[in-house]
Amino acid sequence: MPELISALSFALDMTEGAMPGHALRSCILGMRIGAQVGLSQIQLSDLYYALLLKDIGCSSNAAHMHQIVRGEDEAAQAESRAVVEAEVWADIRAEFKASIDPGNLPKRQAGKLSTLSFLWKPARPQEKLLEQPVSRISAAPRARQRNVAMLHGDRGASIIAKIGLGSATAEAVKALDEHWDGSGYPGRLRGEQIPLLARIAAVAQHLDVFASDQGPEHAITVMRVRSSKWFDPEIVRIAASLHRTRLLWKDGLSVLPEKDIRGAVLDLEPRENRHLGPERVDRVCEAFSDVTDAKSPFTVDHSMGVADAALLISETMGLSAERTVFIRRAALLHDLGKLRVPNSILHKQGKLTLAEFVIVKEHPALTRKILGRIPAFREMAKVAGAHHEKLDGTGYPDQIGANELSLEARIVAVADVYAALSEKRPYRESLDLTQVTSIMEKEMPHKLDPQVFEALLSGLGRGSAAKLRVG
Repeated sequence: MPELISALSFALDMTEGAMPGHALRSCILGMRIGAQVGLSQIQLSDLYYALLLKDIGCSSNAAHMHQIVRGEDEAAQAESRAVVEAEVWADIRAEFKASIDPGNLPKRQAGKLSTLSFLWKPARPQEKLLEQPVSRISAAPRARQRNVAMLHGDRGASIIAKIGLGSATAEAVKALDEHWDGSGYPGRLRGEQIPLLARIAAVAQHLDVFASDQGPEHAITVMRVRSSKWFDPEIVRIAASLHRTRLLWKDGLSVLPEKDIRGAVLDLEPRENRHLGPERVDRVCEAFSDVTDAKSPFTVDHSMGVADAALLISETMGLSAERTVFIRRAALLHDLGKLRVPNSILHKQGKLTLAEFVIVKEHPALTRKILGRIPAFREMAKVAGAHHEKLDGTGYPDQIGANELSLEARIVAVADVYAALSEKRPYRESLDLTQVTSIMEKEMPHKLDPQVFEALLSGLGRGSAAKLRVG
């Protein structure tokens, strides 16, 4: 369980503008604080997974924007979406401008705020915090910030529940943006109304942000300034005490190699490394497919649709139950690397530029990198990372050909094309089955495997199309 969750938390730290390794470092810091607070073993376990998964609800910003403006015509949607995004970002800039006052934080360099953007998982990563003139920073109603925080918290809690972790972990993630003085979100909880694990996690994540920006001493200064405002003063006191004794930052600084930090995280898991049953592994895979698909309203069911199609093909081809389960999991996780792709590219209605397409083409390799961190998933990493490769070697990211593409990889590739063509995209409507099959037939036999395609058609012909979550 720790290896699986810690590796997948790495994917969360790739979400547009995030800080690589942030969740792992936050976990180390938070667990040190939690142990000093005197948490029980059960509480430490709940805190451990809350820290690793604290940002699990943050990939859905863009989908939320789309929901706000749905029902309008396309031109009005585009205009409204731009207005809403501008207002939300005005809120965020104003919040940080007020909370990070150079007068309150000695020697603070106002221009060095780029690492703070991870907290808000920008829908438009090219727009940096405080980049715009202060005269343009408007204080839009704080209710919008509350709604965004509630969206993140509720979604994060629901995904954690799906994985099968405890309610205390879910509550900690949901209350992560609450402040000690009652000025936070989404519930305006105050003081000890805020769950203890959320208070610890909030201090831990901010320690990592500010330490990564200007070093540990500066991070402790920030915590002291915000003590009794944003943060529980007792937890800040404990963090400062651990800092003085040089225990807080061991293995938890951004300058250290990621593999060393991850090793330290695995050592901190407070319970035995329990073997996960097949159903639990499936739930984890499904949960992280939800995280990936929530990044865009155009991919809300994409990974599950690919998994359904891959399952149909595998069963039609008579593969064993073991390989069928393997293929379905690879299909669920095939697009994890897309968390790095900016929404401005995913939602673009026109043709991508060469530079934009280069960014898109990186995502299968990132998927492979993430899954390769899990020893039991290393074969799956190769299969999932090859879903855009073609039999004639014209695919990406590695331009490998038929001799290097396993049957499992070919199945996921066909399932991905089928699902993508059946779904609505920003540049076109969804296509019906006749259109989809006509386009795919042109890819045979040079790019897609014709036997796999025939298995898909055969499965669809048996009336199984109703089972597929695409179109």
